[in-house]
Amino acid sequence: MKTKKQDYSHLSPKQPIGIFDSGVGGLTVAKEIKRLLPHEDLIYFGDTKHLPYGEKSREAIIEYSTKITNFLLEQNCKAIVIACNTATANALNEVMQSVAGKVPVIDVINPVAEKVSYEIHNNVGVIATKATVNSGLYKKSIRKHNKWIKVDELATPLLVPAIEEGFKNHPITHAIIYNYLSNSKLKNIETLILGCTHYPLLIDEIKQYYGNRVRVIDSPNIVANHLKIILDKYNLLNDQNPNPNYHFYLSDLTKNFEKISKKFFGKTIDLELKVL
Repeated sequence: MKTKKQDYSHLSPKQPIGIFDSGVGGLTVAKEIKRLLPHEDLIYFGDTKHLPYGEKSREAIIEYSTKITNFLLEQNCKAIVIACNTATANALNEVMQSVAGKVPVIDVINPVAEKVSYEIHNNVGVIATKATVNSGLYKKSIRKHNKWIKVDELATPLLVPAIEEGFKNHPITHAIIYNYLSNSKLKNIETLILGCTHYPLLIDEIKQYYGNRVRVIDSPNIVANHLKIILDKYNLLNDQNPNPNYHFYLSDLTKNFEKISKKFFGKTIDLELKVL
């Protein structure tokens, strides 16, 4: 059966890019998009009221994700970036249905899985939330492209709350990381995928644990590059905007989000409370 050709001729390069996550994690993706696409307006929704998504039911994750998607469409976004592995693993199809082909949708699992599949990787580890691991989407996506790769997934649920509480370079996170990464499931891996967009905020500590023994995948960079390719393909790249606008909506205002967003985007960003 032929797939319908996408037509985005009704969209303009001047429209903003919509990004959402359960909290601060998606900022790692937004930061890379800002770096790679410096003329794009960005609208970010952090669902801080409902985090962590990894502990929620699939039905709840679908409800949150589709409501946020519809909100971003109402904000006239030209693309939706699901900057959350848990939302991707549990609600991608439902988000696609909500979008109904009106704008491109970019997720954080499939571009990473595809890139890993076509590079030299034999034993791949994935650390992620319980909901992402339970979905098995990383393993399915990688092995769809390369059935010879061995993929081991480990749920690491304590990392997101620690990050959201601001425990970076802290004995608490050091202990959690050591406990998880020393798990026998990850014993023989050569490559580690950080299967949650929060985790790159701890990438230095994770790399420190492994030294040079394991390659740690930079997922936000892969996702941002994939977004650029998609926007370029449909003539939606904005390169005429010298003063891009970054607007952040939060379902619950938190000090840690404010701190990290201002570190990544500067002091003059807009933070607005929005409960859907």
